[in-house]
Parts: sequence; C-alpha cells; structure tokens
Amino acid sequence: MLASACAAGPLASQEPPAPSATALQETSAPAATVSGTAGGGVMMSDNVEHVAHVPKTAPFTGADDINTDLAFQGDYAYVGNFGGFSIYDITDPTKPQVVSQVACPAQQNDVTIHDNLLILSIDEPVGGPECDASQGDPSWEGLRIFDVSDKKSPKYVGAVQTECGSHTHTMVPGQDSLYVYVSSPGPEPDSETCPAPHELIQVVEVPLASPQSAKIVAKPNIFPERQHSEFASGCHDITAYPEKKLAAAACFGDGVLLDISDPIKPKVLQQLTDTENFQIWHSATFNNDGTKVVFSDELGGGGQATCDRNTPDTKGANAVYDLVDGQLQKRGYFKIPREQQREENCVAHNGSLIPVPGKDIMVQAWYQGGVSIWDFTDSANPKEIGYFERGPVKGSVIAGSWSAYYYNGYIYSSDITQGLDVLKIDDPLTDPAEKVTMDDFNVQTQKSY
Repeated sequence: MLASACAAGPLASQEPPAPSATALQETSAPAATVSGTAGGGVMMSDNVEHVAHVPKTAPFTGADDINTDLAFQGDYAYVGNFGGFSIYDITDPTKPQVVSQVACPAQQNDVTIHDNLLILSIDEPVGGPECDASQGDPSWEGLRIFDVSDKKSPKYVGAVQTECGSHTHTMVPGQDSLYVYVSSPGPEPDSETCPAPHELIQVVEVPLASPQSAKIVAKPNIFPERQHSEFASGCHDITAYPEKKLAAAACFGDGVLLDISDPIKPKVLQQLTDTENFQIWHSATFNNDGTKVVFSDELGGGGQATCDRNTPDTKGANAVYDLVDGQLQKRGYFKIPREQQREENCVAHNGSLIPVPGKDIMVQAWYQGGVSIWDFTDSANPKEIGYFERGPVKGSVIAGSWSAYYYNGYIYSSDITQGLDVLKIDDPLTDPAEKVTMDDFNVQTQKSY
C-alpha cells in the first residue's frame, strides 16, 4: 500500500540503505504506532512565540488520524488528515476556531483550495469515490472535490480516478478551468489501480462552472526513456509558478525543471539526478524572483532519525540551486543544526517562503525536528534564524510537524499527532513580511509578492 510520509526505518545510527526501485516511495507505519504523547517541554528560539495550539478533536482522534497538509483562503485554514479534513476560522490567529470537520478517510488527504472548490489527494485504494466507500472493494483512488462555499457544511461534488492515485497535487489556474497536476508513485506489481507502465504526471481539468465533470485530459510522460527503468517511480511533488511559466518537480529519483507555458503539455527543461546525496526528491520551492529552487530530500521516507551526528549534513536536507541562463546549478545545503535524539523521526519536509522582499527566507517542517526558519539569500551559506520544537514523542512513533507555512503574519504548523500550532516570529529579517497580505495560499502554486 502506498501511503504518506510515514515510514518505519532503521535506527538513526545506521546508514539508510540505498534506494531500490520499490524503495523510492514513502510507506506507512503501522496504525497502532501513530498514537503517543509529547515528552519534554516545548523549545523555541528567542525570536519565536507559540501563540496558539488547537488539539485534534473527534472525529480525528483515532490512531490513524494523522494531520497532513495545509491550505489557506481569506480567514480560513484547511487542514488535511488521514480521517478527512478540517476548516478553521483564523480571523484571530491567536484563537483558531474549528468551523467544520468532514470525515472522509483516505491517505493522505493533502488539500488545496481554489474559489469554493477544495481538492483532496487520495493515494490508497478505497471502496469508491465518495467518503462512505470504506466498506467497498478497494479499487478506487485519485482526487475528491468538495464545494466549501458553506464552510459549516462542505458538500461532496465529485471525483476523478487516477492511475496510482494521487500522492499530492498541484493547481495551475486557467481562465475557465483549473488544471491539476497529479503526482503519484508507481507502478506497483500486480496492482489493479497502479499498473505498468505509469506516466509520471496526469493532468486533470476541472471546469469551474461544472466541477463535477472534471476529467483527465493529459498524461505527459516526461521521462519516456525511463518507462522500464528502476527510476520510473512517478513524482512526489510538483510546485508550479504560473507567473514564470515554470514548475519544479520532485520525481523521487530526480529533480526536474519544467516549462508549463502550455499547462497540458509541460516540457522538461532540465533533469537533475544526485544519487550520492538524495534518496527521495520530495518537494521543491522557488524563491520569489524565480531565480532559485530549493529541493528537499526525504531520506528514509520520513520515518527515520536522520537529524543526528551519524547522518551527513547533505542527506535528508535541502539543496539550494541557482537558476543561471535557464539551468539549475547547485550552490549549497541546509539542514537544521539542532541534533535530534535517536528515537525522533526527523528529515526535511514541507515548507514555504516567508514573503520578505529582497530576501530568500523559508519556514519548514522537519517532523520531530520541529519548525525551522532559515535564510538562503546567500545560496551557498544558508542558515537557521529561528525554530520551534517539542520534545520527543514517547514510544516509537511517527510524529512532529508535517507542514509549516507562513500566512499573513503567522506560521501555521500541522502537527501529526498534536493538532494545529500557530507561531509568530519577531525578527528584523522577517518583520517586513507582515506588510504582505495574501488572499489565499496553496504552497504548490506559488504567487509573487
């Protein structure tokens, strides 16, 4: 079963094994190991304040109900969960309020928002497209679409089945339609939902006037020469920058720069392979100018303790590339400088820019490594400028911050086991970001500020 960024792995003192054709994907920890209690106190740098914490509430309090990704629109935050999704009112970020919770079990329910449409990624075979399909024959996976015009009562609109499901997805807005890039690992031997060969990207068109008629309109095979190769394992994340007509794709075994002038026909501009330092090309972030790309490596699939002295600083880290004359050139690496304990799963995960004009600054989740704020304005010498983290969760568990994003003056962290955290950074470097107001925010669809 293909699942989320939750993988049980060897002890932190062991060098993770080299990836194989089937290892270049994330695998889930047993459900029973997800529960746990936070041990030790909350720690943070002097310039970071923990302004709010909202624990998970029913129906998302079971062992399988782990928090995943985040999206924002106006005064609302949308939080994915293996059990479904939640909508929070963040009019006062220091006092987030639950508006509604929709039970719709699936892995991993990564979420995006566009106008009144909310889209979820489903990356496990379930009994059918609707939320009550858990008892049916597990032969469906893909995208689910909801109308959230009434935040208190979201409505299921429809769904699109995709080969190998949807691990994550990326929106590219068009004039009358929303184009959605589906990223999914695969193929899987003997799988009904993920047969070989598997094109690395599927493009779904969602007509804004009739979202229920959404359908796959293209399956661009960006690496045709790898169709029967051990690296033909799909893409993990794609970050689009529509204003620049560019996208950066993290395709498990590669980092890829794409021309998306025609959203239905993305073209490869450059393909990066680094088997020495990268195990899983996990995600990508452009700087505001579109002159840099940060690729992250999710060494061990998210379940290993790789933030320790036994793991090199170039593994399980971020690689900073400058875009020079249309080509990406590697400049430096960043990894959190705080060593984690051997039972703490920790590796580079989901983050976003903090909108500081003239600077390149990110906030990023590191699982039990917490939330890190770091400056990569000097590409060759990135450095941490702030952090927040809890002590290790008791027991052998997958825990910590899944996603940490900046939105309108605050940092929001989706904690796998603990719920929603809201942080505030007070630092001369980041203070100018408070003048930037976003109408909405989906981390994989970048907009300039």
